[in-house]
Amino acid sequence: MDEIDLRILAELQRNGRLSNAELAERVGLTQSPCLRRVRQLERTGTIRGYHARLDHHALGRGFEVFVDVLMRHQDRATTAEFERELESLPDVVEVFRLFGEPDYLLRVVVSDIDTYERFHTEALSVLPGIANLTSHLVMKQVKAAGGIPLQPGNSTLH
Repeated sequence: MDEIDLRILAELQRNGRLSNAELAERVGLTQSPCLRRVRQLERTGTIRGYHARLDHHALGRGFEVFVDVLMRHQDRATTAEFERELESLPDVVEVFRLFGEPDYLLRVVVSDIDTYERFHTEALSVLPGIANLTSHLVMKQVKAAGGIPLQPGNSTLH
């Protein structure tokens, strides 16, 4: 991956709706080579997809909770079943399996605290292998996911 590929990725990460013509102009290529590079980045899985970022408040899901999950049993069958069942819960929008404790971190978006309480009681607490759930209610989002730093020198570590 060279500097032009990184510039293509940075531009698409900022705005995935750019036309090939706009993208090519921004990265200093003609349209055909730019499109070839984008297609190659897609084929290799570097670009995994294009998505619209939605406002969960506007969609009536303004109550956000992070949930620490501590597992009682971590054998392969239990963790596979736990992860499979999480996939079927649309209110759980992100799941991270972690080293150390907790074992999992879930991000849940629902309409309000009453809905979350029902979801916690009826869906989360009955998942297989759970020893403990700890809920962290979001007060406000300070920094949104802005993409992956791509340009050399953007890191705070030098």
